[in-house]
Amino acid sequence: MISLKDVALQRGKKRLFSNVDLSLHRGQRVGISGANGTGKSSLFQLLLGELQTDQGVLSLPPGLSIAHVAQQTPSVDRSAIDYVMDGDTTLREIEQAMAGAEGEKLADLHSRYDHIDGYSAKSRAGRLMHGLGFSEAQLAQPVMQFSGGWRMRLNLGQALMCRSDLLLLDEPTNHLDLEAVIWLEQWLRNYQGTLLLISHDREFLDSVVTHVVHIEHETLTRYTGNYSDFEAQRAEKLAQQQAAFEKQQRDIAHLNAYITRFRAKATKARQAQSRIKTLERMDKITAAHVDSPFHFQFFEVGRVGDPLKKVEGADIGYENKPVLTGVNIQIRPGARIGLLGPNGAGKSTLVKLLAEKLSPLAGEVTNGSGLKIGYFAQHQLEQLDSDASALQHLQRQDVKATEQVLRNFLGGFGFQGERADEPVAPFSGGEKSRLVLALLVWQRPNLLLLDEPTNHLDLEMRHALTLALQGYEGALVVVSHDRFLLRSCTDELYIVHNGKSAPYDGDLDDYRKYLAEAELALLETSETEAPAKADRRQQRREAAERRQQLQPITRKIRKLEEKMSPLQQQVTEIETALAQPEIYASEAKVQLKQLIAQQADIKSELELYELEWLALNEQLEQL
Repeated sequence: MISLKDVALQRGKKRLFSNVDLSLHRGQRVGISGANGTGKSSLFQLLLGELQTDQGVLSLPPGLSIAHVAQQTPSVDRSAIDYVMDGDTTLREIEQAMAGAEGEKLADLHSRYDHIDGYSAKSRAGRLMHGLGFSEAQLAQPVMQFSGGWRMRLNLGQALMCRSDLLLLDEPTNHLDLEAVIWLEQWLRNYQGTLLLISHDREFLDSVVTHVVHIEHETLTRYTGNYSDFEAQRAEKLAQQQAAFEKQQRDIAHLNAYITRFRAKATKARQAQSRIKTLERMDKITAAHVDSPFHFQFFEVGRVGDPLKKVEGADIGYENKPVLTGVNIQIRPGARIGLLGPNGAGKSTLVKLLAEKLSPLAGEVTNGSGLKIGYFAQHQLEQLDSDASALQHLQRQDVKATEQVLRNFLGGFGFQGERADEPVAPFSGGEKSRLVLALLVWQRPNLLLLDEPTNHLDLEMRHALTLALQGYEGALVVVSHDRFLLRSCTDELYIVHNGKSAPYDGDLDDYRKYLAEAELALLETSETEAPAKADRRQQRREAAERRQQLQPITRKIRKLEEKMSPLQQQVTEIETALAQPEIYASEAKVQLKQLIAQQADIKSELELYELEWLALNEQLEQL
């Protein structure tokens, strides 16, 4: 168990934590939530021993092995797969010892090597790297030849290769495409140790974590369940504050207007129905973000030509070498298109053509009347004037607007007061992204092209962007590995793969299945080509033994679920009672104390069952 008792932590003059008590157990996968600057990364540094507590005690089990993603990658000529395998320090230590050993000592080392599956290490590393998006040819490529984003994937692979008890991941999806994100989800769900995860990807958190630790007001509060469960529980607390509750109702009414409008236009197509369901989920999500500092919306879009943009038979590429061929896409006013496909398939290249940053090598591109393009890409963050302030950037874009109008607008993007006057140079990636988005919104585009707009944004800003895009009346084309954004803001999907672009007849859940089936087909092909390691009789015997192993575990899981179900119902009933204003009246003080004590007892009992249930399910998955 990892525990913090009465812990306080201060960075410079700013106090991050005070009087914190928290315990984490093996098998828990914990999402760390909180606004920027509240101490999420500092918590990781504390666990890594890079910071010391100013008060209280941090207790770690003896011999605890901690893995985390290095922020720097050495520029070496070592092959990528060897670099990833270096994450398994036990493997490397035994290999080094074997090099100078003889006789019985060498035999003992070979036995240890076999015990840790050393002979299959390269194969394991290869599968892991394939999941992260590396091709077969890239496995042998020197580390020094990879770009920054791919080097971060190598560092992530090295961390996953480590035989760790505690895994710390800070924004692991930032440099991954959607395919790699989906693979990483599955890998982390099977992780046996304790996972602490900082991420601004809502669906990724929902899929992976079993608990959320929220940092707010210098304290750490643990919630049981995934990120959506945390939002629902936090929304209940916020709703008890009258001012927050009234604001919540206004936001929900505003959102419901968009749901109603979309429902009226939607056909029974699967993609449209999927989006309606996602929009309906937004009610609860909005309730958990009523205190967000970010609030903005797009301006009205005037009348434009139809189609707004048309691409016919286009070949797109660089230096006369096509990346995509025969591209046909028609963007009508109000279209909302998401682009899917693996990293390097050409999604950004297609967006550059639409943004008129690339000319077609062949084919035609036709613009409708009144077209006004707004284009967001990561390179624009580096093109900001480092010496200019956020206000100056906006003033250069619109010399006629009054300073107060511009300040009010920038406030919705988190640039309030003096912050709007400070130079951009020391801004974080998230702040620069917010400024580029603010400049983009002010341009009043009727065709919005977004290439990974959420990479540096925290959850609050992602939520504000999603709400703003819900109300955007222009056409939208977006590339993103944030599935929640794609589900919420797109009506149709295109898949970009193998040099082609075509409409995808399905939703994101279908796409996940498509990827899983493609991975399975690849594995089956490789197994067919590999020499057989056991005859069919042996395989049948092993399958029968595995079924026998599974039966007692599944029985235990069913019994635990039978015990957990009434407890969960009791927790819901108590939380409903605690949400009633009258329970906090002076005459109900005794009843309130009883409910709180009862809630604590039931949750404690439920958590023990949940830990056992998780351990059994992970054991079942492994078998």
